[in-house]
Amino acid sequence: MDLRVADRRSTSARAARTAVDWAAAEGWNPGLDDAERFLAADPDSFLATERSGEIVASVSCALYGDAYAFIGFYIVRAELRGQGVGLPLFERALARAGSRTAGLDAVVEQEATYGRSGFATSHRNVRWRTTGGGQRRDGLVELGSLPFDELLAFDTAVFGAERERFLRGWIDRPPGHALACSREGRLVGYGVLRPCRAGAKVGPLFADDAEAADTLLDGLLAAAGSGAAVFVDMPVANASAEELRSGRNWEAGFETARMYLNGRPPEDVDRVFGVTTLEFG
Repeated sequence: MDLRVADRRSTSARAARTAVDWAAAEGWNPGLDDAERFLAADPDSFLATERSGEIVASVSCALYGDAYAFIGFYIVRAELRGQGVGLPLFERALARAGSRTAGLDAVVEQEATYGRSGFATSHRNVRWRTTGGGQRRDGLVELGSLPFDELLAFDTAVFGAERERFLRGWIDRPPGHALACSREGRLVGYGVLRPCRAGAKVGPLFADDAEAADTLLDGLLAAAGSGAAVFVDMPVANASAEELRSGRNWEAGFETARMYLNGRPPEDVDRVFGVTTLEFG
């Protein structure tokens, strides 16, 4: 391996672990093994600024083919904020994205800042919290039992870009934590549950309609276990997502603004009932 590649990937791995820990401290509640799974999907995706060998700022830029990139984990150590440390690093992330459409989920307070960099708001996402438990309904199967090509085609049509490498690692979960819903032999939705620093998150939750999404959510809540905190990041733009909150107790958390640079990907937000992650798209 080229030594420069090895060094870059070593830095990316260090930055990933640091960024996930910082994200937890910021209250973003990352998954327990997010760093490892993100690195498996794109080993060079994490960038960092260092001083005296210590990471002081992080950002990620995941590449999905030649057309789409997603930026996340843009964090500067608290005592260095406002000192110009972050912007050069963010510009490195943009350089990695190149001419691709680039997406990110901005905290609402920073929406205007990203707007000045050319990003345009597409829609808002809201983090909702509910409680695990209940019974898994009939009609669900383990996601891994489906032909992968069928899943990939479904995911690409909803997400707006092919992400084969990401999917292969992301859906490798214990039984009940990655489920599919089919009708008449056709995939109409899938969802993944992952353990987090607090409780668990559902993401993605992609489905053709609210009925399929509701069935999947029931199955994933059952897998989470009775009383467990479960979080779902739902796009406000998908009006049907509101149906999922009917009959369940939900608590709204923070909002983010989904923003894009260089156009928008051909995502189908009407089938997004739960965002995969706010950091990797």
